[in-house]
Amino acid sequence: MDESARIRVLIVDDHSVVRMGLKAFFDLLDDIEVVGEAADGSEGVAMARRLQPDVVLMDLLMPNMDGITAIGRIKAELPETEIVTMTSFIEEEKVTAALEAGASGYVLKDAEADEVAQAIRAAFAGEVHLDPAVARLLAQRIRSKKPAENLVEPLTDREKDVLRLLGQGMSNKEIGTQLFITERTARTYVSNILGKLGLASRTQAALWAVEHKLAEAPRA
Repeated sequence: MDESARIRVLIVDDHSVVRMGLKAFFDLLDDIEVVGEAADGSEGVAMARRLQPDVVLMDLLMPNMDGITAIGRIKAELPETEIVTMTSFIEEEKVTAALEAGASGYVLKDAEADEVAQAIRAAFAGEVHLDPAVARLLAQRIRSKKPAENLVEPLTDREKDVLRLLGQGMSNKEIGTQLFITERTARTYVSNILGKLGLASRTQAALWAVEHKLAEAPRA
């Protein structure tokens, strides 16, 4: 594979064994390249700024700067860089905070290495990838918010189309192709949807669409 087509990944984790194990696995793959390793959130932010990776694989509990703070700072400076959170626990407050800070994926440290690679590929493609247990947790949280009819009302028909495709896991590029609009326009629609629904990320919007059965294909 052409090296320019590989997904450039920065690993941020305070455990050297974890970093070494992930790098050893990714080195076996043709489409993922580890461009850097950081041992804490502060170092991760600095390295992300310097390396501008495609995807950051971020632990949450680290010294000097926790993962959630680091996610927010990286996304503020590098909005095009996607971040996948990898941690050993599922705590609603942490999960929500990570996604609201800008993470586009959430996998557990006991996941198979292939699943971590899939999460990186999904993030790079602008798609949503969550551990099933995390997805269930977020779906329950979203379900407890407001009735669907009160939230969907302000959306235009085109925004509903975009939300439906978002719920099917499509990236902005795929949504654009499906609706015959540009990727930039699709991104704008997604931003408008998040604002109208009071959600913080495309991940939450996708889960919201699935939970309220808006991700189903329209009847012919």
